[in-house]
Amino acid sequence: MQLTFIGAAHEVTGSCHMLEVNDKVILVDYGMEQGINVFENIELPVDAAMVDYVFLTHAHVDHSGMLPYLYARGFRGQVFMTYATADLCSIMLRDCAHIQMQEAEWKNRKAKRSSKQQQVEPLFTMEDADGLIKRIVPCLYQKMIDVCEGVKIRFTDVGHLLGSASIEVWATEGDITKKLVFSGDIGNVEQPLIKNPQKTSEADYVIMESTYGDRIHSKERPDYVGELTEILQETFDKGGNVIIPSFAVGRTQEMLYFLRIIKNQKMVKGHEDFEVFVDSPLAVEATGIFQKNVQECFDEEAMEYVRKGINPIAFTGLRLSITSDESKAINFDNRPKVILSASGMCDAGRVRHHLKHNLWRPDSTVLFVGYQSVGTLGRMLVDGVDEVKLFGEPVEVRARIRTLTGLSGHADKNGLIDWVCGFEKKPARVFVVHGEDSACISFTNCLTYEYGFKAYAPYSGTRVDLLTGEIVYEAKPVPLKKKAHAVSDVFSRLLAAGQRLIAVIRKNEGGANKDLAKFADQINSLCDKWDR
Repeated sequence: MQLTFIGAAHEVTGSCHMLEVNDKVILVDYGMEQGINVFENIELPVDAAMVDYVFLTHAHVDHSGMLPYLYARGFRGQVFMTYATADLCSIMLRDCAHIQMQEAEWKNRKAKRSSKQQQVEPLFTMEDADGLIKRIVPCLYQKMIDVCEGVKIRFTDVGHLLGSASIEVWATEGDITKKLVFSGDIGNVEQPLIKNPQKTSEADYVIMESTYGDRIHSKERPDYVGELTEILQETFDKGGNVIIPSFAVGRTQEMLYFLRIIKNQKMVKGHEDFEVFVDSPLAVEATGIFQKNVQECFDEEAMEYVRKGINPIAFTGLRLSITSDESKAINFDNRPKVILSASGMCDAGRVRHHLKHNLWRPDSTVLFVGYQSVGTLGRMLVDGVDEVKLFGEPVEVRARIRTLTGLSGHADKNGLIDWVCGFEKKPARVFVVHGEDSACISFTNCLTYEYGFKAYAPYSGTRVDLLTGEIVYEAKPVPLKKKAHAVSDVFSRLLAAGQRLIAVIRKNEGGANKDLAKFADQINSLCDKWDR
């Protein structure tokens, strides 16, 4: 029984942990890396075809975004997640595939123009995303689920995103059972729409995030509506636009909740009829999913609106932009307006077009409402850069750059401590992951020296024997080397298919001789055709 740390170790994105129980291989999350990472992550220690199950904490792409890639490399197991996460993944993973295919097409056009003949393949395709989505097993909160012999799980609402969960895992080998709790991303308290994070009472091992492990949110609940109103009033009075780079899932819906209050109470004087454009097909679909999951996931404040027949994230003047023509038309409308557009870190998506049209305008405001990873365009703007490059052209930054203070989907240091102190008995170990290097180390030291936990922050590649609690391999930090673009060639896909074939062969061990002989003949026939 072993646990291997693969991604989001002393880093924030690319979450992935591998659990081995009996002869089963289980991944907890398999996310994309975003922004600039500091350390190398090890490759998945097994072929994708040998992975039996995936447990997913929530739908954000830094936890889910590489699942189609896993499928493309031969994974055919089951993926367990909550019902709301399943709904969100059905659109988000397809969106990830669409982006991969668009980027590959753009690179191929560019290569053709420069007389470079080498063609690139997308990391994964829409067919891979669809195939993975068909492997999803939706689960209810708080229901005990028998995954396979020796493995049971349960999802608990952790208040980070619609459908987000911490995952309790009971792993049994022989007569020994160990309980692991994977925190996922722990939510901030008193967020709009979704419930506060719920705690878990017991665990042998806890694997928890530390995104804000070295920061404290304001003690007073920020006046989000008041601060947003002030920004809108000042910008509209100047005749400018408010551009809000916003994550399509979660943050966009929270902003619509605040904007509905502002519009309903006519708080922006002289501009009461201002329009709000949601320019992201993904955000539009995600908003529909939020409305579908109100009963299980909305908090009491939002449910008060629902019980009165009021949609808490819809209002007069809300415009939904789906097509590229509708998106382009927004910037030909000279009236002051709010534009909510993805991506939240400005590293892709339609928001980059809106930045190109508005960053140079002193009358406009770019309002950031979420975490900005190091190396992203969003982080550069927040840090005060004077000029950026968009679509190959330099754009001077004259617009006001603002951040909506205190708005975070992540618990701060105190929230993280409150969550881990909710265990009735201290776990044997607390493994601290999913935080920038300094935050990870700081929070680990805090848990160890101030709260008496046996805390440890593993680097990628570290392995733990769960039966004894011993660290059997302690990985060292490996500085990140410059990596090639995340594109795959066709030959690597062929190799992955071969690895899947090996996995299928192994899984048929012990089958009827007649069937195995037929299988062997089919393989040999295929080899004869292609053996040159």
